[in-house]
Amino acid sequence: MSTDRNHAGTPQVEPVGPATMLGPGEGRLISGGALHATLKVAGGPAALTSTFEIEVPAGYDVGAHVHTHGEEIFYVVRGTVDLLAFEPVDRSIGDWHDWVAYDGRGYLRGGPGSMMHIPAGVPHAFANTSSESATLFFQSSPQGHEGYFEELAALLRESGGRPDPAAVAEVRSRHDIFQLTSLVQGPGR
Repeated sequence: MSTDRNHAGTPQVEPVGPATMLGPGEGRLISGGALHATLKVAGGPAALTSTFEIEVPAGYDVGAHVHTHGEEIFYVVRGTVDLLAFEPVDRSIGDWHDWVAYDGRGYLRGGPGSMMHIPAGVPHAFANTSSESATLFFQSSPQGHEGYFEELAALLRESGGRPDPAAVAEVRSRHDIFQLTSLVQGPGR
């Protein structure tokens, strides 16, 4: 890697990969069943994170889960989404909407501009309990979450949206995703 100075005296560093600029709706679509994610930036030499725009259909609840190594950021772009990112007093409660943190907090119902940051090891979830779809900006680190989405989308397409739970659990386990509460793919709360 070489470093030169441009005419203004600021350093110019040789990039490790191409930069990305995308317009609205651009990127690689990964979809199947209720999964509709647009990969905006793939992980790799030029990106420490994988970056997505995710459409969350009405009634969808990803269920509480945890990553032992991954860190994530979710930002609500459009719609209203319930967000949770904390260690609950009792993980055995079946609906994460009923979870309470040790400091007394519950989940956040967030609209545009709401966000959550999830360090490794912290249980988290999101759900769209409204009657309209929502859009989230999502980053996952370390990079590579697109591999999980691609495998999950294939399972959802092959099964008509009703994959074998053991197959889903196996894919999730390989991608450092450990489910704590049930996933809901349509109105059901």
